[in-house]
Amino acid sequence: MTSHVVLGVSGGIAAYKACEVLRRFSESGHDVTVVPTASALEFVGAPTWAALSGKPVASDVWNQVHEVPHVRIGQSADLVLVAPATADLMAKAAHGIADDLLTNTLLTARCPVVFAPAMHTEMWEHPATQANVATLRERGCVVIEPAEGRLTGADTGKGRLPDPVEIYEVASAVLARGGAALDLDGRRVVVSAGGTREYLDPVRFLGNRSSGRQGYALARAAAVRGAEVTLISANASLPDPAGVKVVRVETTAELREAVLAAAAGADAVVMAAAPADFRPTHSSEAKIKKADDGSSPVVELTQNPDILAEISGDRLAEGQVVVGFAAETGDADGGVLDHARAKLARKGCDLLVVNDVSGGAVFGSEENQAVILGSDGSLAEVPRGTKTALSNVIWDQVIRRFAS
Repeated sequence: MTSHVVLGVSGGIAAYKACEVLRRFSESGHDVTVVPTASALEFVGAPTWAALSGKPVASDVWNQVHEVPHVRIGQSADLVLVAPATADLMAKAAHGIADDLLTNTLLTARCPVVFAPAMHTEMWEHPATQANVATLRERGCVVIEPAEGRLTGADTGKGRLPDPVEIYEVASAVLARGGAALDLDGRRVVVSAGGTREYLDPVRFLGNRSSGRQGYALARAAAVRGAEVTLISANASLPDPAGVKVVRVETTAELREAVLAAAAGADAVVMAAAPADFRPTHSSEAKIKKADDGSSPVVELTQNPDILAEISGDRLAEGQVVVGFAAETGDADGGVLDHARAKLARKGCDLLVVNDVSGGAVFGSEENQAVILGSDGSLAEVPRGTKTALSNVIWDQVIRRFAS
């Protein structure tokens, strides 16, 4: 079903990045109405927005007055996304000021609203801006945390518009949830993602096929639902999820150290990463060369620490919920669920998300399907769908355990 999306664009230099957000929504089949402020049109002209959206640009309350655009656009929207959202625009939204078409649209919208801020660091950190952001969030709006990096001119710091791909992903997740409550608000969660590497020498390593997509989807979904999220990323080549603190690691030892540090005081830990079970006993400081006699080197392996079992057995916060992942295949000793149930008992976590990876399924895919086993004997089958959809089912299960 086609969704009606309003893309509000306020007057910042980052307005040009909103073109990519618009393109993604349009190519995904959404009906998009662009509502730029007068200042935004100084950066990107109306013809650009019209060409990318395939429809006239709404920018003035005095155009098409008989259609009452200052009311109709907001009333008919399934989602309003403002990107970039300047400090001025968010101040007006927080205080109910409606002096142009975009702010009128925000007042009349009864759908989910997402703001993607972009401004200089000092403006973002100012108490007035922080108070306005808090007000908007209290009203149920999603205000994405700005990114850190190069700003206008030579300045760097927090206030950069998040990556357009991430803005689209967050807005799509909000749209899919239909404005559901921010049920992770006030919660701190830790998510691990990707696959670790264990080095044989400076250029070779033992690794696995985990892309990190499911972990990144989990982190993004938690942020959309209001959580404070730390993502421990092991060698994933993906854009940082908007509004998420990212800690990068390579080896299993580094992953363990980062997870243990972040898990202290966290309400939930979701171990979606694929840590290597083994590492070389010795790692060569120089590249291992081919032998002239054609012989091959012998690699001796030792077991890595079991991070999931460790944090499950020694909870680092009262009432902490721990979720593990199991990539399984069947064999002569049992089926996928047989091995998964044994792993759940062995690890001691609250939930285990089981993926059947026979034939290389799941790895690198945009979709996933799983069975979620609970330590209480529960079983939930999640049919094939997006990794975001699976993420929300997992968080639903976590929230039920918070309540109990």
